[in-house]
Amino acid sequence: MQEDPGKTRGGSKRRKFMIAGIVAVALVLISIGIGYRIGSGGGQGEMLAEQGAEDASQVLTWTCSMHPQIRQPKPGRCPICGMDLIPVTDSGAGNAAGPTELRLSAKARKLAEIQTALVERRPVTAEVRMVGKVDYDETRLSYVTAWVPGRLDRLYVNYTGVQVNKGDPVASIYSPELLAAQEELIQALKVARELDASDVTVVKRTADEMVDATREKLHLWGLTSEQISEIERRGSASDHMDVYSPESGVVVEKNALEGEYVKTGQRIYTIADLSRVWVMLDAYESDLRWVRPGQEVEFSAEADPGETFMGEIEFIDPVLNARTRTAKVRVSLANPGGRLKPEMFVRAVVQAGLDTEAGGEAPLVIPASAPLITGKRAVVYVEKEPGLYEGREVTLGPRAGDYYVVREGLQEGERVVSQGNFKIDSAVQILAKPSMMNPEGEGPVPGHDHGGDVFKTYDTPAEFKDQIDQVYAAYLGIHLALSRDNFEASQEAAAAFSDALEATDMMLLKEPAHSAWMKELTSLEDAVDGIKAAGDISGARDFFYPLSESMYAVVKQFGTGGERSIYRFFCPMAFDNRGAYWLQGNPELENPYWGSMMFRCGEMTETIVEHKHD
Repeated sequence: MQEDPGKTRGGSKRRKFMIAGIVAVALVLISIGIGYRIGSGGGQGEMLAEQGAEDASQVLTWTCSMHPQIRQPKPGRCPICGMDLIPVTDSGAGNAAGPTELRLSAKARKLAEIQTALVERRPVTAEVRMVGKVDYDETRLSYVTAWVPGRLDRLYVNYTGVQVNKGDPVASIYSPELLAAQEELIQALKVARELDASDVTVVKRTADEMVDATREKLHLWGLTSEQISEIERRGSASDHMDVYSPESGVVVEKNALEGEYVKTGQRIYTIADLSRVWVMLDAYESDLRWVRPGQEVEFSAEADPGETFMGEIEFIDPVLNARTRTAKVRVSLANPGGRLKPEMFVRAVVQAGLDTEAGGEAPLVIPASAPLITGKRAVVYVEKEPGLYEGREVTLGPRAGDYYVVREGLQEGERVVSQGNFKIDSAVQILAKPSMMNPEGEGPVPGHDHGGDVFKTYDTPAEFKDQIDQVYAAYLGIHLALSRDNFEASQEAAAAFSDALEATDMMLLKEPAHSAWMKELTSLEDAVDGIKAAGDISGARDFFYPLSESMYAVVKQFGTGGERSIYRFFCPMAFDNRGAYWLQGNPELENPYWGSMMFRCGEMTETIVEHKHD
């Protein structure tokens, strides 16, 4: 059985673990700057406390910055996480601002470490990462074929991988038709010589034309001019003729055997010129906006670490692979010395610039840290004046490196909060104003309700629900690996998830359930492909969040066979305090986003299925 990372055995180990845990928690608390004030003051120095200190008599209640549903009439500690409670006042941070605004004093802004950035127009660059493999240049493949029917009595190249040059003999063929054609040429030459002294011009011309016709026939059957001249010089037909390589290269396929009878046009060898190769890369659907022909690509091969190669995009496949949601991107480059070998695995990077939008202007951008994104909504906090911040929904375009392109909601020259925005949002939530997770304001903070999403449930066949059970079981394998900091196991579990997903039979569903499943299937495939392509556990965790959200939507809409319990959890500190959900098969919290660093950080928010025999 897997040992619980939250427990240790022995007094010495327990003390070391406690010390490490205290250090980790202290670092987290310092970094987020909200909820604790380390020192002799007893933790009453949070930014809202400072904001309300000007009128301490107006404190109405005390709450927790991470669990705003906790409300108490006096100071104390949160019964869920143990953090010091903070005061909520009716002045200072609240009523002095509008319904979507928050006002902070200079001291509160300093405690919250607020930083702002300019909304500006500027060229931006996105880094697109792709993986792929080396392949043959299809325009440099040549084939040795039988131009006449016959028997291959000898293959001079009897295994693949041999380097051949143009004009090298590669096989010897016996062909009755070829033998007859040689005899025909010899007889035509004999007749032409005999009629050479004839005074009848028509007869001489006819004899010469017969010679030319038989020569051309042999040319069309693959004989070289030298071979034909040798037949004429020798004056006798040969029962075997050599077949020559049409180009230089490496024999990559041997398609016939010695002694085999071949038909006209049958392939004997495939020869590849490896002086130039193609690199075939997979570009995800979401990255295609950044990729275009003519761009330079830098890539490295697994077989040659530390070495980089440069190429140029020549072609982008116009058809998307429906299974992987990727398109093939072709890069062609010279291959001196044959260092790049077909089927080598490569990793590539394209630096794609976005200089202008459709109107010819540079795109309007904000730092990637500025928007708080949840579901389909993106919220930024705009600094209207020093200390006054307005929450505003915006429409975002693509992410380009450290920036997001803004489509709607902001104007050039405004300033947005680029650091400390989550802390502002937490304060807004406590005041029951519209926020990232609660667009309507008032009522409980929906940091634990999937952002207000309401799912339609479908009448799902029992067989399909059983298949969902298998997908969910594979999902739990990914969760277990990430919560135990085991990157290799997460990759194996992701492969098992893909297999389970592929085994689902969507034909069991009728409309509209079938269309709903197709939508979720795409999201599941994209997320698990991201986990499989991740280079480290941090990258895998990035894609585990959208996988968890899609998996949640699946079990809510289609149900399961009920063989396993399903609990939903939320960690407010994941992804730079933006928070993230996940599903578990047991009620004891195991955080996949922090692993052993904060194994028990978070809380259960929903019991979806509770199987009594788990």
